[in-house]
Amino acid sequence: MLLSILSLSLSCKAQDKSLKTVNDAKGSEVGQVVENFTATDVNNNPVSLEKTLEKGPVVLIFIRGQWCPICNRHMNTIQDSLKYIQDKGAQVVVISPEKPEFIEKTIEKSKAEFIVLYDEGQKISDYFDVTFNPDGKTKAIYNTVLGAKLKESHTDDSERLPIPATFIIDKNKKIIWRQFDPDYKNRSTVKDIIINLPK
Repeated sequence: MLLSILSLSLSCKAQDKSLKTVNDAKGSEVGQVVENFTATDVNNNPVSLEKTLEKGPVVLIFIRGQWCPICNRHMNTIQDSLKYIQDKGAQVVVISPEKPEFIEKTIEKSKAEFIVLYDEGQKISDYFDVTFNPDGKTKAIYNTVLGAKLKESHTDDSERLPIPATFIIDKNKKIIWRQFDPDYKNRSTVKDIIINLPK
């Protein structure tokens, strides 16, 4: 499945991605104007940031995968309050490192009516500087206890993951708010998202 990233210069290209720890990832900053990207949804339809922004600001949310209980709770919360976000003219776009057959499980678990895109090769999460490589013990727990199947569900064998950050991007492709925390348990709230959407 093809993921086309247009003119993205990866923020971490100077560093070996396989050595990047959670504390090395800093996340794109508020005020940054981001490049356009195009990725495919669960039905293999291409979705571009620029096209989505024509409908209003984008709430861009990175998740770790359908195996992550906290991600699933977060997605359920977003879905439950989706109308309030959409009433402010915004679109929710979720970025997952998992292949479409695994994204289907995310959609099923959250009953998602928002867009979920496949970040093939984690190019989008690399660009937003949210990607890191967990240590071996953590990967073993995710794969055996939580059933993550990281090598099977991702494009490559690196087993890298995104920090589950949220960015609000306005119609000019500028980041106007972000929630970024290396602690995966801390997520954006619907209240904070709505408060920080453009008036």
